Amino acid sequence: MSSRRLATQADLPTLWELRTRAVRHGCAAHYPPAVVDAWCAVPAPASLPMLVQAGGAVVAEEEGRIVGYAVLNLDSGEINAAFVEPGHQRRGIALQLLQRLESMAHARGLPRLFLSASLNAVPFYERAGFLALREELYPHRCGFDLASVFMEKPLRLPS
Repeated sequence: MSSRRLATQADLPTLWELRTRAVRHGCAAHYPPAVVDAWCAVPAPASLPMLVQAGGAVVAEEEGRIVGYAVLNLDSGEINAAFVEPGHQRRGIALQLLQRLESMAHARGLPRLFLSASLNAVPFYERAGFLALREELYPHRCGFDLASVFMEKPLRLPS
């Protein structure tokens, strides 16, 4: 059983390394090798430390080791990341992390969650209740426009 906690600034290098392993593992069947290589080579965005500092990042740990994380922009409702270690996938960890982000969004009064999902992640987000609104090319910092799907999940606000 994994535990959940808010991410800290000290977690940032571990989170980015986990993300890179997850991208290499999960995206290889959906994107050309040159795209995956470029995607994995970029450093973490400047926004990641700010989102973590704002309290919008949650990690899952098992035996003191981070096995997954998810990041929410608490101002806009955009999910910026949701990654799980390849050897820990398909165990419900990412879904639990998303549920935590959804609770955070509810607490902020946000009307929806949204994201641009990589092609490999679309079925996961659909199972989590997100609706695919449109296919798009996401202008990634790696220099490639990544084929992706814009998705959202409307949130019912308490009355």
